[in-house]
Amino acid sequence: MNTDAHLRDKVIEALQTIYDPEIPINIYELGLIYEVRVVDGAAVHILMTLTTPNCPSAQSLPAEVEQKARSVEGVTDVTVQITFDPPWDKTMMSEAALFQIGLF
Repeated sequence: MNTDAHLRDKVIEALQTIYDPEIPINIYELGLIYEVRVVDGAAVHILMTLTTPNCPSAQSLPAEVEQKARSVEGVTDVTVQITFDPPWDKTMMSEAALFQIGLF
């Protein structure tokens, strides 16, 4: 496995420890993380969304994502970008997440 892919996997593992405060599912399985990209071997760019534009955790969740990504050994810089295009809906959830809440 190349270094970028390994670092990306480690960042995803860290993000899977963050749970949405309203839905007891981690934000990765919930489908809030659209992209995790490693740039220049150590900088990480994360494209994410929120369940709604007025999400109560709109301030805290991106900050927590940045903090968790920065905690991964080998990461030198983190950029978190929020987008609502496409808007989140339950079809973005993993099968495991859907099963967990009884929709699969």
